[in-house]
Amino acid sequence: MSRKKKLTVIALHALLTVLAILWLVPVFWLVLSSFRAEKGAYTSYLWPKGFTLANYQRLFTDTTLFNFPRWFLNTLFVACCCCVITTILTLMVAYVYSRLRFPSRKALMNVSLVLGMFPGFMSMIAIYHFLKAIGLDQTLLALILVYSGGAALNYYIAKGFFDTIPKALDEAATLDGATKHIIFWKIILPNSKPIVANTAINAFIAPWVDFIFVSVIMKDNYNNYTVAKGLYTMVDKANIFEYYTAFCAGAVLISIPIVLLFIRLQEFYVGGVTAGASKG
Repeated sequence: MSRKKKLTVIALHALLTVLAILWLVPVFWLVLSSFRAEKGAYTSYLWPKGFTLANYQRLFTDTTLFNFPRWFLNTLFVACCCCVITTILTLMVAYVYSRLRFPSRKALMNVSLVLGMFPGFMSMIAIYHFLKAIGLDQTLLALILVYSGGAALNYYIAKGFFDTIPKALDEAATLDGATKHIIFWKIILPNSKPIVANTAINAFIAPWVDFIFVSVIMKDNYNNYTVAKGLYTMVDKANIFEYYTAFCAGAVLISIPIVLLFIRLQEFYVGGVTAGASKG
């Protein structure tokens, strides 16, 4: 390797190191704040003067004003349901567009792609009034329907992955008498673990990070809040001084399920992103 190339590699590694540090500093600060014994949101120092586990204990014992355990279970329930429904819908639609040829196929694909580019919150008021009209407002079922309703519009990455699977597998299975249903569940999906993991992780994360829809749909239904909406109430003007460190503890706890899921499926997740993005 020439001197110029070595300097370039060293410079790139140095840049990546700096970017990694900048990314990790807020995370490190959040974890430190979750163990901070001093109250208040703003301090003139980074390292806490005292450490305590009381902030974590408070989340599960002081539930009169902020019922974190209930919010956590609400979010976990919604996330699991959305993960299953969204994954199945997305993969089914992607398989249809990848394998089947029917009239208006390209037109439907283009319409789905365009609609998927519009942010969901543009329709949140209309969605809320529709849910209210059918009596589903302020319910967890409403959140599941909202988060899963547009799943089919995100087909393109999965379709790109399915396009890489040889169609000879489908043809061989068809000759053996397999239906499209059997081909999808017994042949395509077992050979598509990366894109299944990719879709499942994205579907699971959505309810954990969403704040807009849950705020509109739940209104003042305190017991049906998810963690995003619930933790936000801890840092409003009236509560931020008293509960800020508990908020940090809650933020650390809600990241654990996502981190564990990502670590477990990391290999498949990266494979799904690279294959689907490069060949879609």
